[in-house]
Amino acid sequence: MLTVEVDAAAVEKRLLAGQMVCPCSGVLRPWGFARPRWLRTPSGRVRVRPRRARCARCGRSHVLLGVNVLVRRADAVEVIGAGLVAKAAGAGSRRVAGLLGRARSTVRGWLARFAGRAQLLRRLFTQVLVDVDADPVPPAAAGSGFADAVAAIVAAAATVARRWGLSVLTVSPWRVAVSVTGGRLLSPDLLVLPINTSAPWPVPR
Repeated sequence: MLTVEVDAAAVEKRLLAGQMVCPCSGVLRPWGFARPRWLRTPSGRVRVRPRRARCARCGRSHVLLGVNVLVRRADAVEVIGAGLVAKAAGAGSRRVAGLLGRARSTVRGWLARFAGRAQLLRRLFTQVLVDVDADPVPPAAAGSGFADAVAAIVAAAATVARRWGLSVLTVSPWRVAVSVTGGRLLSPDLLVLPINTSAPWPVPR
């Protein structure tokens, strides 16, 4: 599974042009589609059908997952991220569920999974910040392990935006988190991917 930009037309164009590569450095070619699914975004439900691609070198196939989607989650990462930010600010699961219009059990699942790996995520995204910024300024302690991890993600995203000459306001911290973790921010099999110049968001030419 590889993360790509949300714009399906842009993904298709790059795929057909041979501009997408496998982790083995082979060229990816179109290879059908993954199963359609519904994604609950801040503005309502949208139907998504991720592209599949196959490597011309190693033969491995990949699902090309939009950078707004987390593995096995029905909500867009911006929705989940808003819940994590609210929790970091002191809101409980009932309050977060009410703010987002989601079932409390769903929200508790997000918060528990994130809390269980908060220290790992704080270290990971602090490392991203250090790797991307030549003169990094780590975020100050935010008052809890959970809040520290959220602050590290936000700080890393701001550094990524500056690295590629983008406005901090246009780069979602949660899409950066999807890119870094391969969509597995809240999955048991957390995957850490290196930040490189093939960022899955618009980059100025």
